[in-house]
Amino acid sequence: MQQRPQPTAPPHADAPVGPSEPSRVHALLRYDLPASLVVFLVALPLSLGIAVASDAPVLAGIIAAIVGGIVVGFMGGSPLQVSGPAAGLTVIVAGLVAEFGWAVTCAITICAGVLQILLGLSRIARAALAISPVVVHAMLAGIGVTIALQQTHVLLGGDSKSTAWQNVTGLPGQVLDAHGPGLILGLLVIGILVTWRWMPARVKVVPGPLVAILGVTVLSVVGPFDVSRISIDGSLIDALQTPNLPEGNWGAFATGVLTVALIASVESLLSAVSVDRMQSRAPRTNFDRELIGQGTANIASGAIGGLPVTGVIVRSSTNVAAGARTRASAIMHGVWVLAFAVPFAGLAKMIPTSALAGLLIVIGIQLVKWAHIKMAWRTGDLAVYLVTIVCVVFLNLLEGVLIGLVLAIALTVWRVVRVKITAEPTGEGQWRVVVDGSVTFLSLPRLNSVLSSVPEGTHVTVELSVDFIDHAAYETIDSWQRQHVASGGSVDIHDVGAVEMGSAIAGPPMRGFTPIDKRTGVVPWSSWHPQLRPSVLHGLAVYHRRTAPYIRPHMKELVHTQRPETLFITCADSQIVPNVITSSGPGDLFTVRNVGNFIPTGRQDASVEAAIAFAVSILDVSSIVVCGHSSCGAMNAVLHGGPGCSTGDDVLDAWLQLGRPALSAFDGGRHPIAKAAGAEGFATVDQLSMVNVALQVQTLIDHPLVRERHQQGRLDVFGLFYDIPSAGVLRVTAADVGAFEVVSK
Repeated sequence: MQQRPQPTAPPHADAPVGPSEPSRVHALLRYDLPASLVVFLVALPLSLGIAVASDAPVLAGIIAAIVGGIVVGFMGGSPLQVSGPAAGLTVIVAGLVAEFGWAVTCAITICAGVLQILLGLSRIARAALAISPVVVHAMLAGIGVTIALQQTHVLLGGDSKSTAWQNVTGLPGQVLDAHGPGLILGLLVIGILVTWRWMPARVKVVPGPLVAILGVTVLSVVGPFDVSRISIDGSLIDALQTPNLPEGNWGAFATGVLTVALIASVESLLSAVSVDRMQSRAPRTNFDRELIGQGTANIASGAIGGLPVTGVIVRSSTNVAAGARTRASAIMHGVWVLAFAVPFAGLAKMIPTSALAGLLIVIGIQLVKWAHIKMAWRTGDLAVYLVTIVCVVFLNLLEGVLIGLVLAIALTVWRVVRVKITAEPTGEGQWRVVVDGSVTFLSLPRLNSVLSSVPEGTHVTVELSVDFIDHAAYETIDSWQRQHVASGGSVDIHDVGAVEMGSAIAGPPMRGFTPIDKRTGVVPWSSWHPQLRPSVLHGLAVYHRRTAPYIRPHMKELVHTQRPETLFITCADSQIVPNVITSSGPGDLFTVRNVGNFIPTGRQDASVEAAIAFAVSILDVSSIVVCGHSSCGAMNAVLHGGPGCSTGDDVLDAWLQLGRPALSAFDGGRHPIAKAAGAEGFATVDQLSMVNVALQVQTLIDHPLVRERHQQGRLDVFGLFYDIPSAGVLRVTAADVGAFEVVSK
C-alpha cells in the first residue's frame, strides 16, 4: 500500500509572501508600489465626499483614510483589503452627529472599536457572516438610496433634509429652485463617472473619481461659475479632535456604539470575503485578526477626530485589480494620503459642493447592484430585499436591518416547514396520497384537508417522503388511517424519505438526511418499505412523478449530442451502480457491462470492441475505467470451476474462459496485488478480482486504439475495485501488469 502525502498547513494571513527578502522587495516595487498610488488616487476624493455626506468635518475623512490604510494594513487579517471611511456608515454617522455632535461621535467610534476587538478576541468573527447576504445587500442599497436622495438636493443647490420622506416630498420644489451653475458641474461629474468605464484601458489607469473631481474643480475656478465650495477650517493638524462623552442619553449612546460596531464589522468581513474571491495569490483572510485590526483602527481614528473605519470594497477591488501582492500596498496608500494632506489639504476648499454631490450620487446608486436584485429574484428573496430597502430608507438603518432579518428568518422557517401534500385517484377504487417535505403541526390544516378529500372505502397508498415529522402530524395520519380502515377502506403507508413515520413516537423528532434520494431509485426497492417490493412499473411511476421534473432541463441539453468524459467498463452485477460510485449523472459515463468486466481481444466479442472504438475515436473520452467488485460470481466460477471454468452452461463457460489469464497471473495468491490485498484481509476471490482488473487495464493499455493516446498522456486508463460490504472503492494503478498496487482513495 502506498502512503498518501500529508497535506501541508494552509498559510495564515500574516505569512510572508515570497521565498526570500529580495523577491519580497521586488514584489513591493513592481506590484505594491504602483497599486498603492492607484488606490490613493481613488481614496482621496471618496474620503472627502463621505465626510461631507456624513455631516462630519471634511478632513475627518482624510484622517480615517490615513488610519485605515496604515493601522489596518499592519494589523488586519486580509492582506489585500484596503480600509477607510465607508459610504455604508454615512447615514449612521450623520444621525449621530445630529444627535450628539462631532466630539461625542468620535467617542462612539472609539467604543465601537473596543467592541470590535472584543469580538475578534472571542473568535466569533465568522458568526457575523451568518447574517443573510440579501439583508446586507439590501442594507447597502438602502444606504445608497438615502445618500442619493440627500445629495440630489445638494446637487440642485439646496440642503439635504433630515428624513428620506422630506427629501422625497421636497424634491419637486428643489428642482424648480435649482442653482444652474452648480447643477451643470454636478451633472458633468456624473457624466464623467458614468462614461469612464468605456474609456480605453490606457486612459482608465487614472481613476475616474479623481479625473471628475479634479477636472470639474479646475473648470469651476477658470470658468464663470459662482458656486458654493467645501468649507475647511484650518489644516490637517487643526482638524485633530479629542472625543467627549455625552452628558446624558446613554441609551442612545450605547445603541450608536452597537450599531457602528456591528455594521462596520459585517461590512468589513463581507468585503474581505469578496477580496478573497477576487484573487488567489495572497493568503486567505484571518477574520478574527481582521476584526482586531478594524477595531484598533477605529480606536485610533476616533481618538484623533476621524470617521469610523471599515474595509471598503471599492478601494479593495481597485487594489486587487491594480496588481497588489501584499499588505504593503494598503499601508503605502495611507502614507500617500498623509503626505498629500499635510501640505495640500487646503486645496480641497476649491472643490464645489455640487461636484462632490455628483460623486456621492454615483456612489450611492452603485450600492444598488443589479446583480443583487437578480439574485434576490431568482432565489425568491426579492420581498426581503425590497422591504429591507424601504425600511432602511424611511425608518432607520438599525430598524430596517432588524425587520429584514426577521422577514428573512420567517421566510426560511416557512421554506423549511413547507410541505407538499397531494391526493389523486390512480384507478377504480385506488388513491395515492403523497406527502413531501417537513411535516409539523403547522402542516395540519393542509394535511387534514387533503386526507379528508379521499373517498371512503378506497384503497389508499400513502407515500411519505419526509425529512422531519413531529408527533402532531403522526397522530393526524394515524387517526385518519384508523378511521379510513373502519369505513371499509385500506391504507398502505410507504416510508420513502429519510425519516419514517414511526420515528415520531420513538423519541424526540429529529431531522433526517440521506445523500442518496430513495425516490430516484438508487436505493433498492426493498428499502422503501419492509413489506413492499415494488415492480419496475412502480419504480417508473415514482420516477415520472419525482425525478423526471428535476433532470428534464439537463436532459434537454443532451438531446442532440453526448460528451461523456469516461468509458466505464464494469461487471453486470446488479449491486454495482456506476453513477452512484462516481457521483456522476446523465451524459458523464459511457458504460459497458458484462459478466466479469472482461476486455476480450481480437474478435472474441465485437460489442466490447465496438464500444471501445466508439468511445475513443468518436466520443474522444479522456479516461477509461475498468471496475471489478467483491464477491464476484464470475471470479468465483473461474476460481473454483477448474480448468474448464465449468458452470454447466456452455455459453457461460465459454465466456468465463476469458478469466483464465487472470487465474494464471493470480498464481495461487503470489501476484503482488493478491499479496497486498490478502494483507488487508480481502478474501481469495476478491484478490483474484483485483488481479483480473489489473490484467484488463493492461489489455486496454496495449489496445491499438488506446496505446498511442495513453502514451501521449491524452487518455488515462486505470482500474477500480468496489468493496460491497464497506461501499468503499479502491484504485488499481500501475505502469504495467507487474507493478500494480492497490491504493485506498
